[in-house]
Amino acid sequence: MADSQTRTTQQIEAEIAAARQRLAANVEGLINQVHPKAVVQRSIDDARTFAATEYANAKAQVVDRNGDLRLDRVGLLAGAVVGSITFVWLVRSILRG
Repeated sequence: MADSQTRTTQQIEAEIAAARQRLAANVEGLINQVHPKAVVQRSIDDARTFAATEYANAKAQVVDRNGDLRLDRVGLLAGAVVGSITFVWLVRSILRG
């Protein structure tokens, strides 16, 4: 049992060298993560992913699986836009007197 617990100088040096390499790799990884260019690139990638997801969600609301427009949804959307424009027009005309 004592033989398996004793290590040679070469084994200890090899373990230290391996630990040093792991530490260097970890430090390099941390530096890459917090580098301003990396942060900017991650932010851009996140924004693109978010925009693509939201576009797909919005498109799914007005287009069915076959690629045809869902006329009921398009009609509701058009009605909401017309109603909003009418509301703004009325408020402006009332405020102008």
